[in-house]
Amino acid sequence: MGELIRVGMADMNICRAPDRITTLGLGSCIGLVLFDISHAVCGMIHIMLPDSSISKVRDNPAKFADTGIEELIKKLERAGLRSSSLCAKMAGGAKMFSVSGDNGALSIGERNAEAVKNILKQRNIPLISLDCGGTYGRTIEFDPITYRLKIRAIGRQEVYI
Repeated sequence: MGELIRVGMADMNICRAPDRITTLGLGSCIGLVLFDISHAVCGMIHIMLPDSSISKVRDNPAKFADTGIEELIKKLERAGLRSSSLCAKMAGGAKMFSVSGDNGALSIGERNAEAVKNILKQRNIPLISLDCGGTYGRTIEFDPITYRLKIRAIGRQEVYI
């Protein structure tokens, strides 16, 4: 059945079938998978923040939606995929903490999800399915043969999107 390739926090990797790819502990972070249905190759990134311009330290492009998605696309292109053929699935973006005096501004999880959606739209990459929001963390695993994203969360039923 192949290996299970792990993607850490603020990390990215690509995966070829029969291997599968996973990331753990998505709270407000976004787990994004980019894939091409005509190839059994995919890429996954674990995004922590929406925009690199909010940070003084930008040495890790995978930490941010704007720089990370671009870098993941480049990795997939080097692996032989065309960016014009990519599709996406994503999960995460939870509101993990309630803050007293919440002023109604979007939580970091919502901001991460919106940033990823906007970048995908700008790049004309269709977002096939998503499981975002809520107040619980997620672990995701993608199979580049079936194109199914398995989502596990404590106390919740396993879901495939």
